Amino acid sequence: MEPVLVDGGKGTVELQPDGIIHLIWEPKVRIEIQDAQAAMAAVNDIAGDGNYPMLVDMATTENVSREARGVFSIPCAANRIALLGASPVDRIIANFFLGVHIPPCPTRFFTSREESMKWLQKAGK
Repeated sequence: MEPVLVDGGKGTVELQPDGIIHLIWEPKVRIEIQDAQAAMAAVNDIAGDGNYPMLVDMATTENVSREARGVFSIPCAANRIALLGASPVDRIIANFFLGVHIPPCPTRFFTSREESMKWLQKAGK
């Protein structure tokens, strides 16, 4: 399936052949409530009636607003979410989200793509 551009152009969503949804944010973006809502709508649209594990590549994301973090705590088509980051700032953003909001499904932060993919693939087992 071809990647779908999230409304507003700050990210893409794609359902990979391995059955994992990839939400990839553009470098240095500031994610506001409308961006989060558009991303979740794209995820739900791509998933149709299914539920899938999801990799959220947030490496180099500059900021996620409080309102946007609230949107990410609403259940969507993801049944397991791996937050993939690359920097201490990414870890702070993810830990803040996980500490303040109750994720809608099992959610973990990773700095290793390989480890995040292994964890996501456990969702179907």
